[in-house]
Amino acid sequence: MYRVVLTGSECTGKTTIAAEVARQMSVPWVPEAARIYAEAKGAPLAFSDVSPIARAHVRAVEEAQRSDPGLLLLDTDLVSTVVYSRHYYGRCPRWIERAARVRLADLYLLHMPDLPWHPDPSRDRGHLRAEVHALFVATLREYAASVIEIAGSGPARVERAIAAIRAIGAGRR
Repeated sequence: MYRVVLTGSECTGKTTIAAEVARQMSVPWVPEAARIYAEAKGAPLAFSDVSPIARAHVRAVEEAQRSDPGLLLLDTDLVSTVVYSRHYYGRCPRWIERAARVRLADLYLLHMPDLPWHPDPSRDRGHLRAEVHALFVATLREYAASVIEIAGSGPARVERAIAAIRAIGAGRR
């Protein structure tokens, strides 16, 4: 099974692209655990929320993998949890950093911060997207992840994502 993660800073189209790529390729995708958790909490997140978010992500991925789909798209993963924990709190629980290495995906589609930023209750740092993007680049390099950058807008972004997935041999039926 190939696991492909759509990753990057806030408001770069990850969720929209994940849903559309999944639809076009007829494959399952796992939504972003942090967003679901934050919306359910209804209050600002704290360092104490990082581990529950990571556990929720692990559970969701394990559930999705049970059907052995061949290709699984992830709207972020534990690497994102590492990046945001370090960014917001200056640290990350070691177990999450280790688990992110063990669970490293086959491919990371790093979304460039080239789309307009739109605030919503779970997005709060539009002015820091370049900084957060640099943290993603550094962390993906630290983890020696296979990365392809995804830029552009609308259908072009979807097409680039699908082409990147197909280039690694995933998603072929």
